[in-house]
Amino acid sequence: MSQLPDHLSDRFRRFKFRHFAPNQDHYEELATYGQSPDTMVISCCDSRVDPEVIFNAMPGELFVVRNVANLVPPYETGGRYHGVSTAIEFAVMNLRVKHLLVMGHSGCGGIKAALNKSAAIETEAQFISRWMSMLDEARLTVLAAHQLTSESERVTALEREGVKNSIKNLRSFPFVKDLEDKGRLSLHGAHFDIASGTLAVFNQATGKYYDV
Repeated sequence: MSQLPDHLSDRFRRFKFRHFAPNQDHYEELATYGQSPDTMVISCCDSRVDPEVIFNAMPGELFVVRNVANLVPPYETGGRYHGVSTAIEFAVMNLRVKHLLVMGHSGCGGIKAALNKSAAIETEAQFISRWMSMLDEARLTVLAAHQLTSESERVTALEREGVKNSIKNLRSFPFVKDLEDKGRLSLHGAHFDIASGTLAVFNQATGKYYDV
């Protein structure tokens, strides 16, 4: 029988004592009445970047989907499995979230793999390359604009360009665009710097980022 690793069991017990017990009424309300978050966050699955921690959120306050490099695929109905698209559809159409935030971060391994195809170890399935190919156009834009900069600066530029690309892809979803046009849904972008704890927010009017 496979057992839970000891360090996870210990962490769960600490959670139960330090967090769950003092907030048990809140958890019981969530269990009884369900969730009603007003914000969805599309974030990277990087273990260093936790949206609930960054935004000091309690359970039930954020609807979060995480994937490599916080990417949103363009709207399409072919194929059979659409994890990110399913989460967007559920959040927008069923939970009726009012805000949809795409949050990138510094030092993203997926972005490094998008810039340098040999940066990640892959199997013959090439899941990483196929996923990161969504940023092929953005990659060319960044390389053309940052020919004389360092690799780390190009990575940061593509991290931020990737957020913009995901916002563009969100608007390819008809139900997202419709609700945004009606003023019932707002799209946002941000970039979190792990070392400094800085959150830079994308200003869609100017096309630039500013620190909160």
